[in-house]
Amino acid sequence: MTSPWPLSSPEAPDEAELRAIDAWWRAANYLSVGQIYLKDNPLLRRPLEREDVKPRLLGHWGTTPGLTFLYAHANRAIRERALRAMYITGPGHGGPGLVASTYLEGTYSEVYPAVSEDEAGLKRLFTQFSFPGGIPSHVAPETPGSIHEGGELGYALSHAYGAMFDSPDQIAFTVIGDGEAETGPLATSWHSNKFANPQQDGVVLPILHLNGYKIANPTVLARIGQEELDALLRGYGHTPLFFTGGFDDEDPLEIHRRFAQVLDEALDQIAEIKRGAAEDAAAGRETERPAWPMIVLRTPKGWTGPETIDGQQTEGSWRSHQVPLSSARDTDEHLADLETWLRSYRAEELFDEEGRLHEDIAATAPGGELRMSANPSTNGGSVLEPLRLPDFRDYAVDVPGPGGSVDEPTKQLGTWLRDVVRDNPSTFRIFGPDETASNRLQAVYETTAKQWNADFEEHDRSENLARAGRVMEMLSEHQCQGWLEGYLLTGRHGLFSSYEAFIHIVDSMVNQHAKWLKVTGELEWRRPIASLNYLLSSHVWRQDHNGFSHQDPGFIDHMVNKKAEIVRVYLPPDANTLLSTVDHCLRSKQYVNVVVAGKQPNPNWLDMDEAILHCTRGLGIWEWAGSEQPGTEPEVVLACAGDIPTVEVLAAAQILREEIPDLRVRVVNVVDLMRLQEDTEHPHGLSRQAFDGYFGTDVPVVFAYHGYPWLIHRLAYRHDRGSRLHVRGYKEEGTTTTPFDMLMLNDMDRYHLVMDVIDRVEGLGTRYAGLRQRMVDTRLRSRAHAYEHGEDAPEITQWQWGDGGDAPAGSLEDTGGDND
Repeated sequence: MTSPWPLSSPEAPDEAELRAIDAWWRAANYLSVGQIYLKDNPLLRRPLEREDVKPRLLGHWGTTPGLTFLYAHANRAIRERALRAMYITGPGHGGPGLVASTYLEGTYSEVYPAVSEDEAGLKRLFTQFSFPGGIPSHVAPETPGSIHEGGELGYALSHAYGAMFDSPDQIAFTVIGDGEAETGPLATSWHSNKFANPQQDGVVLPILHLNGYKIANPTVLARIGQEELDALLRGYGHTPLFFTGGFDDEDPLEIHRRFAQVLDEALDQIAEIKRGAAEDAAAGRETERPAWPMIVLRTPKGWTGPETIDGQQTEGSWRSHQVPLSSARDTDEHLADLETWLRSYRAEELFDEEGRLHEDIAATAPGGELRMSANPSTNGGSVLEPLRLPDFRDYAVDVPGPGGSVDEPTKQLGTWLRDVVRDNPSTFRIFGPDETASNRLQAVYETTAKQWNADFEEHDRSENLARAGRVMEMLSEHQCQGWLEGYLLTGRHGLFSSYEAFIHIVDSMVNQHAKWLKVTGELEWRRPIASLNYLLSSHVWRQDHNGFSHQDPGFIDHMVNKKAEIVRVYLPPDANTLLSTVDHCLRSKQYVNVVVAGKQPNPNWLDMDEAILHCTRGLGIWEWAGSEQPGTEPEVVLACAGDIPTVEVLAAAQILREEIPDLRVRVVNVVDLMRLQEDTEHPHGLSRQAFDGYFGTDVPVVFAYHGYPWLIHRLAYRHDRGSRLHVRGYKEEGTTTTPFDMLMLNDMDRYHLVMDVIDRVEGLGTRYAGLRQRMVDTRLRSRAHAYEHGEDAPEITQWQWGDGGDAPAGSLEDTGGDND
């Protein structure tokens, strides 16, 4: 194979090659129309009949011919220059065009042998599209070569850049629809070029496709002048190359010739940039950020389709967006129009008697792994290498006894991640919206820097900015999510660190990724990819200094709506359990892992051996914390999930041990939230017998939970037959206040938990009415202290577990200095 970045451009295509490109394009368009409309008579060997047309016409035509046009020309460039390329289509509605293109390349039949390269295969290809038991209408996981479904618009560029990080010899032909270009995430993602390093990263060639219309309206960028559009795109840091075709009676071969010239110019500019970057690298120099080329392609919406239907303009109009001839099965007029449209592509010139694409046309596409639909990186699991992970046990914090030491859990995790980065210099990155240090992972900067290819100021290098680095920070959760998804989908590993409240910004994006994982898990040819790992810190119970706007633990609720085979949620209570949990997550595949952990000083409860056992079980009875005797049944279970709820439950257990010494209390800590489900509902779920073993059969359970309390009821409802669970959690009460006042606002403080026990254990209400009153009074005094002094009372900030050995070093309350 020759260099993917040749120093001289190939010769311009001659007339014979232009005719072959045009034939390939016509074939792709013919197959696209056939997929939308036909279930029989795939090569029109006889006149078209109503019964040949599908009863339900689904799909999208309008953007498809532009996508097939670009695919045909990308194939020529790949063949001529031996490019390693992938094709990312923001207009995911162009599904029939991409399925058609992968079929013409032969990849589709290799992956799905039943869709053979003959007339019978064409019939199957047409019938299956948007048909029950068939394939979706989008560029879905079922489409070979796809890493981007495009069902939700806005992420084509961020996925493309993520795929090109650490892929220096690859290029992503990335089509941005002009409807997609109106979305906020896409508008932001133009700035991704400030984070790509020409020496170590691959190339994204954006192609802004202006076909003028969305579903029912014109598009903004198609309705501004070229001078204004040129200024906008240059302002984003690109060198735009403009092309317009298809709006008049220009000879199709001339259109192909002109576009081939534009594409060659863009690729020549890229080759020159890459050559300069290679020279800089050889000389030990950095490469300044180039003005990467991009293409603006202006073609009619529904190009090559019917010009008018029922007397109304269709080609070049929003009317071509979906199914222009919607009554093709119901009216003779539309049926005749459909047959005329299909025959305009002259299929008899494209396919032989057996229904195979003529060899001279097929030869316009590259072969083997140079086919965009067969690029191994687009089936990321096939190129995935396991991470080299240092032994997390070597990073354990010392725990002389439960609560006997205090650490910042994410800060300790950062020391391990530092060495994960060190040991995986080209396959692991950390992504986050300007919060890596705020979430206390700053130890990673001892090994790496934040990648930054915009301008440098003198002090930047001393503040962890560099042209190449393993930390990707941009103040856009959308871009971090999109970059990470693209990175994972092409066979690498990563971690997304974010403030808990604002990870909601990517709710719909993770929806799409979870659906992608669900579908690819059912496709034998798609290999498992590394899991999408979230580390959520700066969480609801320690956002007291930022206030109500930063207090939202609801991302967990959002995630548990996804398929049980995909989602995992972990709430490690201390530093050692966090290390064990994240090690497990980075080793896993084909999941979305959500880990919620605090960054503030917190007691350590378990030494590393105990932490590993606890995390492996997913939950456990902390016998040292309870007061039940061996061989006896507990009278109440105090359960907790989350670092701050754990502190409050243990403080409540300590009060109960001192005040009601004969009360049999069991303490259960939950790390893996999915363990609360029944085993028929989630792979991590507990059997009914196992659940009863932990939580008893007929005793009250007071459960302190990190997030919204109703989620625990939802997860455990099959187990909670007697409505024994009483859950305390965040109930949307918050403000700028002290940490303990936040707990009191939501009735999850230790004193209220003691009151809950008194209220729910039979016989305690009367016998311990005085204790309950003292708990009410203590809450009132705690609030008064906070409001008078601006900090929590010493009995809160200096509290420690009674049997914790030496006094913990440092305060449990540390809320200063961080911002978002």
